[in-house]
Amino acid sequence: MKKINLLINLPAGFHTAPVLKPTYARLAKIANLRKRSHNAGTEIAADLPWADAIIMWSWPGYTHELLDQATRLKFSGHLDISQSGARVALERGLAVSVTRRAFSPAVSEMALSLVLSTLRQTSNYHAQMRAGREPWIAKFPDEIPPHERQLTGRAVGLIGFGAVGQRLAELLAPFHCQLRIYDPFVPQEVIAKFGAERVTLKSLIRSSEIVVLCAASNPGSRHLLGKAEINAFRKDAVFVNVARAALVDTASLIARLKKNDMFAALDVFDKEPLDKSSPLRKLPNAFLTPHRAGGILESVQRIVSMLADDLEAHLAGKPRAYALHEKMIPALDA
Repeated sequence: MKKINLLINLPAGFHTAPVLKPTYARLAKIANLRKRSHNAGTEIAADLPWADAIIMWSWPGYTHELLDQATRLKFSGHLDISQSGARVALERGLAVSVTRRAFSPAVSEMALSLVLSTLRQTSNYHAQMRAGREPWIAKFPDEIPPHERQLTGRAVGLIGFGAVGQRLAELLAPFHCQLRIYDPFVPQEVIAKFGAERVTLKSLIRSSEIVVLCAASNPGSRHLLGKAEINAFRKDAVFVNVARAALVDTASLIARLKKNDMFAALDVFDKEPLDKSSPLRKLPNAFLTPHRAGGILESVQRIVSMLADDLEAHLAGKPRAYALHEKMIPALDA
């Protein structure tokens, strides 16, 4: 089979990462590889007429004007893609594959980790032990903190029930939680398969002791959790965000956290890196991680390898495992 021309447009680190060498070697058997790290449409334009296929993240964003220059392009594989870019690519008749779900296993495990560590206050204890200021219980059980709890049997609400939410539901199964789901786009049979209950957003917030946000971020979901929703959280509730900061009214969340009657574990922020002066850094009931949920080497290897799988399937005329279809677009980020 004659080799195709494959443009790999990813951040520079992807081109040198040892974990990706086997995948690139596999791709080199079927394609002439051209590795680039273009951020703007004006930069990638010169390479588009050469490419029969492309592997990229979500940028530069596709427009019809940009793809007018991609006269040979038949396959477009993305680590992620915007709703507008997806529509343009599908309208052009491209075979589009998206492997953003490759991050889901790591994100789901991080969500579970944040839930457990917040319930058990393990990061606080670790910091206190390091500083030599840890509290030792002298009167047992009188001095046990009442907000320190186990996960087993708790009422858990998942906002968003795509790949991350469904994998998290699998991880929660041994804890026998009462699982509530808010997701307007997921079929009822999917929710029922996990023994969960579909509820309204208001009901989920008011009835759940733990709320995990793992929904897509787009214009329709901006500030999905506004002031009213945040103030409706139960006393001592645990809120975990491994999705996007734009889904949450951060000012209202900070105001609620300042009352010190709930907990939040946040992996995403309106501005990243988080400002040194952010009040979130000083709130004792806010547990922060620097956008690390999905970004581990297993995710990097998996996300590119999955696109290689789909490119091979496309060239062989076989069904693609990660093909993008029109009905999937609402679940994409803006």
